[in-house]
Amino acid sequence: FAGRAFGRRKLAPHISPGKTWAGVAGAMLAVLLAALIVRLFFPVAPIYSNHLFTTIGVLATLLILTLLVALSVIGDLFESLLKRQAGVKDSSQLLPGHGGVLDRVDAMMPLLPAAVLIQWLVR
Repeated sequence: FAGRAFGRRKLAPHISPGKTWAGVAGAMLAVLLAALIVRLFFPVAPIYSNHLFTTIGVLATLLILTLLVALSVIGDLFESLLKRQAGVKDSSQLLPGHGGVLDRVDAMMPLLPAAVLIQWLVR
């Protein structure tokens, strides 16, 4: 939403013309705000005592979340680059109007392994 409302400068116009720097900033802000809201309003149960917030602190957690958002943007751009090089608009017709299945998971592909690795390292 931030990209559509405030986006003037394109992130990678030749790869994904709809992506803007404002959209990336909006995504980062939304993730950081959501993390802070979760931290403030949902106390960590003892079973989750190794939760990122309690183990490494709020600032380090927010920095890690910023890295994970960046990885999700990179995953999205990489999938868009592959589609451009292949000369296709959508990765499949399974989800009409959504760009295909890969467009639903492209941002998660680099993010999830990194998140699991970070959680494993923090334990």
